Amino acid sequence: MYIELKNVTKKIRGVTVLDNVSLRMESGNIYGFKGKNGSGKTMLMRAVAGLIRVDGIVDINGKIMGKDMMFPDSIGILIENPAFINNYTGFENLKTLASIRERIDDERIRETLSEVGLEPYDKRTFRKYSLGMKQRLGIAAAIMENPDIIILDEPINALDDSGTEQVSKLLMKHKERGALIIIACHDAEELDYLSDDIIEIAEGRIKNNKADKGGTN
Repeated sequence: MYIELKNVTKKIRGVTVLDNVSLRMESGNIYGFKGKNGSGKTMLMRAVAGLIRVDGIVDINGKIMGKDMMFPDSIGILIENPAFINNYTGFENLKTLASIRERIDDERIRETLSEVGLEPYDKRTFRKYSLGMKQRLGIAAAIMENPDIIILDEPINALDDSGTEQVSKLLMKHKERGALIIIACHDAEELDYLSDDIIEIAEGRIKNNKADKGGTN
């Protein structure tokens, strides 16, 4: 599977936030988006996920976003702060999301909660979660259905060292099963460790695209 962006441009209120971006990414790789706040990283993730409409072409495995589909067929996303139903437990929140497509059962939901370091039978509601727990639940929501595409914006935000290690192992696991993974992370060392290809973004443009660790250009 592949994602190919061709001359993707996005303007908001007359300001160009994505400027003629062309990029190809392939499954079985982790792509690290690197850049300052406001560089266009999150906007590029939104474009791939179908959350914004852009000029140019977003081609996902031969299907054109906005023409052949409104959103990718198989995708898990965590962009910015995770939002859930406050008076539901973690399990209840994930079960509600899973009911939309009915692709996974309760056992898989509990397995995913354990994978991200949450107790599957915890009766605490989301309202009572710490920032780190909320982040873990957001990651769980993104990966629980084993999607073809995983997009995580600052996945280790608010996580301690053990949480960071868990996320790293999970991303490697999903990469090995063939997922195409896109991450943005302010921790340059962690981004370099996880990514097959670092894509540097500045002022809405691809500044540098290098495959230092054997990734795909």
